[in-house]
Amino acid sequence: MTERSYLDPLALIKYPTVPHGGYTTSIIYRLVLVHFAQTHPTLYNEPATPISMQLAFLRRTATGPAVLMIQDTKLGKRTSTVHVTLLQPLERKKPTPPSPGEEELEVKVAGYITVSPAHAEVGFSAVTGWNLSPPPPRGSKPDGAVDLLALAATGRDGAWKRLNAPFLSFRRATKQTEFFGPELGSAPGRMVAEQWARFRPEGDVTARWTNEALVYLTDMFPTALAGFDEAAAEASGRRGQAQHWYPTVTLNIDLKRRLPAEGVEWLYSRVHSKLVQDGRTDLDVTLVNERGEVVALSTQVGLVVSASRNLGTRQKL
Repeated sequence: MTERSYLDPLALIKYPTVPHGGYTTSIIYRLVLVHFAQTHPTLYNEPATPISMQLAFLRRTATGPAVLMIQDTKLGKRTSTVHVTLLQPLERKKPTPPSPGEEELEVKVAGYITVSPAHAEVGFSAVTGWNLSPPPPRGSKPDGAVDLLALAATGRDGAWKRLNAPFLSFRRATKQTEFFGPELGSAPGRMVAEQWARFRPEGDVTARWTNEALVYLTDMFPTALAGFDEAAAEASGRRGQAQHWYPTVTLNIDLKRRLPAEGVEWLYSRVHSKLVQDGRTDLDVTLVNERGEVVALSTQVGLVVSASRNLGTRQKL
């Protein structure tokens, strides 16, 4: 059984203090690729990529260095599974630095990742007749599809328009993505959100959705959070600011289809929440490509907590 550790120097920012869960998931995705390339370079004839991810966000992560550990739990001809952990220094209630050599690490994120090379994925396939229901709001094409070229050029097509994600100073990760959503009143409901998205890290207009970036998108849905914000504001009587933070507790991703090596410009997401109960949410996410093919499915359990828990100054790590 092999166990390896890697160090990821996360960039330091002051606010918010907890990195986005999708960003953390992408780091773990990269960790698995690096592990199999370096530790098991001859296990498969081509790179093994994740097909399933199950992560538990046990404690708050923080901007700063992180130790990433990976342990083989099963190596197989078709699939292999590894156990991953992300560790950071113990969060202290008082900002007293530890003595040299006494820094204590604790597990912040843990989970299991299953990988497979593309050539090993053979067997029965079937069309189930599944469709998005209700169908997405109409675009301008005769069949109701969205004209993505027009959407990109003008910011509008049919019932769709470019979105300005709220609370960018708090939800910084949304700055890395360009979102397009339905006009008000054309969407299925407040707890059903949908979007077309383009990847724009640091404003790079040439960026494309890759398999690694795709797992970040499974946890990126500002319109869904806006629905939660609206519901919370109605309950509290306070509007106009981000009152709540929605940290992920568990995240499960089923990667149905590999994206091409060069990536794709557009991906569609539908996010559905069935019930917000006692400060806990459920989220089902379906990712679809331009051809209407399912690329990934994701489910997660999240919490609804005060935004103050992800703001302010924390001990430097």
